Amino acid sequence: MILPCPPLDRSEALRYLGVRGKAPDDITALLERAEALLCEKVKPRYVWRAVDPPDFPGEDLARHLAGCRTAVLFAVTLGQESEELFRRAQSGDMALAVTLDAAASALTENCCDLAETEIQKAFPDRYFTFRFSPGYGDLPLSVQRDMIRLLNAERLIGLTVSPSDMLLPQKSVTAILGVSDAELPKARQGCALCRMREQCQYRKAGEHCGF
Repeated sequence: MILPCPPLDRSEALRYLGVRGKAPDDITALLERAEALLCEKVKPRYVWRAVDPPDFPGEDLARHLAGCRTAVLFAVTLGQESEELFRRAQSGDMALAVTLDAAASALTENCCDLAETEIQKAFPDRYFTFRFSPGYGDLPLSVQRDMIRLLNAERLIGLTVSPSDMLLPQKSVTAILGVSDAELPKARQGCALCRMREQCQYRKAGEHCGF
């Protein structure tokens, strides 16, 4: 399914760039250019599937889905178009390439929010956990292979997994939502509470899993 290109969360893009406070004019101009290119060229897509709570490795996901009779697996990607934008920028304008990378990371999260909103419409009067991605807690990145297979994501949205368990195209996310008939207690979130924070691949890349 195709998603409309949502407005870019520029504060999030600046965070990926390591910019705190008010951005200098040159960075603001680069970010505006990057946003315009992304919204012109990329075609965000997503796919989802409702399943019984999956028996994936680790304890954290099971704890996360406690009280949920249904889980939703979903994947979002900016598509190959985003990869082509980066390659062109890298060959001639590294400042733009770096800005595009940050803006695309933020846009991917925006698209996840939009996909999540659309998915929730299919479950009226139900309650949802926040999204939980492979690589968070003790849920290994290797689970992405099972998720891609279960979602038929390679055929439907062109999403694959590299030998090192990273998603391709890179600006993509897989995640799991819990769906419950009853209101769920608010779970604690954040890197400080994650048992895998020292080994987290997202933190090592200067990013986060959205938790």
